[in-house]
Amino acid sequence: MKSSCGTRFTFLVLFVAQSVCVYAGSFHKDVNIHWGGGRGKIQDNEGKLLSLSLDKSSGSGFQSNQEFLYGKAEVQMKLVPGNSAGTVTTFYLKSHGTTWDEVDFEFLGNITGHPYTLHTNVYTKGLGDKEQQFHLWFDPTVGFHTYCITWNPQRIIFTVDGIPIREFKNSESIGIHFPKSQPMRVYASLWEAEHWATRGGLEKTDWSKAPFTAFYRNYNVEGCVWANGKSSCPRNSHWFTKKLGKGGMNKVKWAQRKYMVYNYCTDKKRFPQGVPAVCT
Repeated sequence: MKSSCGTRFTFLVLFVAQSVCVYAGSFHKDVNIHWGGGRGKIQDNEGKLLSLSLDKSSGSGFQSNQEFLYGKAEVQMKLVPGNSAGTVTTFYLKSHGTTWDEVDFEFLGNITGHPYTLHTNVYTKGLGDKEQQFHLWFDPTVGFHTYCITWNPQRIIFTVDGIPIREFKNSESIGIHFPKSQPMRVYASLWEAEHWATRGGLEKTDWSKAPFTAFYRNYNVEGCVWANGKSSCPRNSHWFTKKLGKGGMNKVKWAQRKYMVYNYCTDKKRFPQGVPAVCT
């Protein structure tokens, strides 16, 4: 399956003042399996398929070798099948430090026969609390499906199989922070969070089913590579100016009307003084 993000792009890196061509799409050269003690494995010579595993001793994860200030990150994933309660499989962007920025796809496991919950969130300056959750319209454990984060100066768009399910707009004009100054790496992980992940922690991890394994393939990132405190990329990159037209917004409304199971913007118990300004 050909990635909609493309396989190569060109950008200018200011500190060397020359064109550099970056090729995306190989786990061998583009990522580092930075934790897990061998539980993360690249499965083929071309670096197109990678697995992450979780057992009672440890989970596993990988991170991109480069940092980006704006970009489009895409991967295909096949999640842990069967009883996955208490497990969390992720694909996300994150910066360093105690006041970090972060953009999350987190897949919360469930007991056999019950759906995964796709948890999305945006952190700015270390503060999240912008959760929207969905039950998907397909079984994400049977085959591979494509998950993509588009992050540009005006918005963050979450898409599933090319369908936008959420748009987080830059609302700095009304005092809402937006990720714009901290470069982020791309991360993925499989870890245990039985104290909260499934029905608020009521369903625990069945370790007799371990090891739990999720698969990632066709990893692609287009973005403004951060180096020596600077980054640059051509403004004609489609993702850099991408916004949702009427058709895209109708798809968001469809996904949220039919498949959203939690929206922080409507949680009056959590926000008794009124929903956050970004929701208005």
